[in-house]
This record gives sequence, C-alpha cells and structure tokens, in this order.
Amino acid sequence: MENNDRTLKELATPDVFHGLAREDPHEHLKEFHVGILEDHIKIKVFPLALDGAAKDWLYLQPILFNTWGDMKRMFLEKFFPTSRTATIRKEICGTKQHSGETLHEYWERFNKLCATCPHH
Repeated sequence: MENNDRTLKELATPDVFHGLAREDPHEHLKEFHVGILEDHIKIKVFPLALDGAAKDWLYLQPILFNTWGDMKRMFLEKFFPTSRTATIRKEICGTKQHSGETLHEYWERFNKLCATCPHH
C-alpha cells in the first residue's frame, strides 16, 4: 500500500492549487486530469493537489464526496463562483476592438478572455 501512496503523491505533485484569486481552478482541473483516468483515484489524489486555503476548504467540508463529479462541482462552486462568471461574461460582452488594434490581435484577446470562463 505504501508504494501506491507514493505513486498517488507523484501524480499530484506537479501542480498545486492554493485557492488564490489569481489561480484558475478550471486550468488546475484540466492539468490534474492528465494521467488519471479513474474517478475513484481522482478523489484520493485530489487532496494532494491542494494547499493553503484550498486544502483548508476541502477538509472543512461537512460530508465526504461520493463521486468525482460532486467533488469537482463543489470545488468549482467555491473557487470559481457564479459572481466571477458573471463578471467575465460582462467583460466578454463589452469587449471592443481598440484603436490601432488589428482584427487578429482583437480576436486573440477576445479568445483569451473567453478561455478564462470555459463554461461561457
């Protein structure tokens, strides 16, 4: 069992999410999924990919997560709340091409902004 735990830690060590405002929880989940195919393993490994406020949040949950989907949903609700989504959507809708900005530059800036809100 000790070898399995070490392997799980190795899977989770590359990218740690701290729960800081500048961190992207969607990006963290996307990178976390790489190399972990089974949901029950994701549930076991995910706490190792958290630190600081994010780890505190996880351990303060009143219930254990039964599915990876539940854990992922609650994580995103905490660290990517609907208010953040609303702010980004408002910014997306109000985006305009700047004076002197080429169409290509505008398009790239617009797409980057859309990528910050994957469920937009």
